[in-house]
Amino acid sequence: MSNTAPDVTAHTADTPLLIGGQSFTSRLLVGTGKYKDNAEMVRAIDASGADVVTVAVRRVDLDRTREQGVLYHLPANRYFLLANTAGCYTADEAVRYARLAREAGFNEFIKLEVIGDKETLLPDTDGLLVATRTLVKEGFKVLAYTNDDLITALRLEEAGCAAVMPLASPIGSGLGLLNPYSIRTIKSRLSVPVIVDAGVGTASDACVTMEQGVDGILMNTALAEAADPVLMAWAMRHAVEAGRAAWRAGRMPRRETAIPSSPTTGMLR
Repeated sequence: MSNTAPDVTAHTADTPLLIGGQSFTSRLLVGTGKYKDNAEMVRAIDASGADVVTVAVRRVDLDRTREQGVLYHLPANRYFLLANTAGCYTADEAVRYARLAREAGFNEFIKLEVIGDKETLLPDTDGLLVATRTLVKEGFKVLAYTNDDLITALRLEEAGCAAVMPLASPIGSGLGLLNPYSIRTIKSRLSVPVIVDAGVGTASDACVTMEQGVDGILMNTALAEAADPVLMAWAMRHAVEAGRAAWRAGRMPRRETAIPSSPTTGMLR
């Protein structure tokens, strides 16, 4: 009998996450808002294992030399910084802040948000499509935050998005994945990556979301508002990996009758 252990690492190795021609190892993307201080933010990001870190252009100091600013603590040679247009309520606003991000030294990738309602923070899909078409023409690689709606997702892909980012539930709600069917349907119909964005509250939410077959998850509040953000970031990292592995493995069928887990033939009498 061989004592050689199976090469589990080789068996479980996954392909990279590809967005707009850029390759990433981690399928967990994280934000930078709501932490009590920058030191905690950095520890949580490191614990998450994320390659991609989003920065709200409208809400942060874009001077990278100021120690109290977020960008001072996020060197571009360590993280892939993804500017986002959080807080924009019109297509014109979103386009303006995307251009500002590029002028401030960010790359051509932009997480595009156009909010339609201040109470629910749900997207304005009409404005989102207008802004997407404008930014794609200007050479941006757009990752569009949208509702869990197939038709809008298809139109965003047609408009040239590098990725489509349907919500699991409203921003900051922590309600988890409310409509798995919609997310699975969007993923099955789109060719570009589908990154679920907003609403994931804890590790089980992340695992279930990844089990729908999506390409990744972006989260912020779930980490920053946890009692221990660093430990939650570590948990989310492993939940995303576990959910992805479970989807790749293929779950057993659901049945309404019990089936013995041991064979019934050849039983001792």
